[in-house]
Amino acid sequence: MLFADIVRMIAALAVTLGLIGVGVVVLRRFGPETLRRLQSTRAERRLKVVETLVLDPARRLVLVRCDAQERLILLGEGRVIPVETKSAESAP
Repeated sequence: MLFADIVRMIAALAVTLGLIGVGVVVLRRFGPETLRRLQSTRAERRLKVVETLVLDPARRLVLVRCDAQERLILLGEGRVIPVETKSAESAP
């Protein structure tokens, strides 16, 4: 391998690492603002996961709010079992 080939490989590595560094700086500077703008233009979401509780490795409880109703759902073992339905306005 000639000395010129080694210099060319090192220069190519430096250019590649430089482009990656510039990309990271641009994403850190402009990324959060762009994400906020994209999220604010979306319509208000109707479905929201309020809380989750892991009961054991196979099952979990999920509290979901849809419009003005909250539903408690038991997930696990390949089944979805609705446990309770409650109006979100009457919740404390």
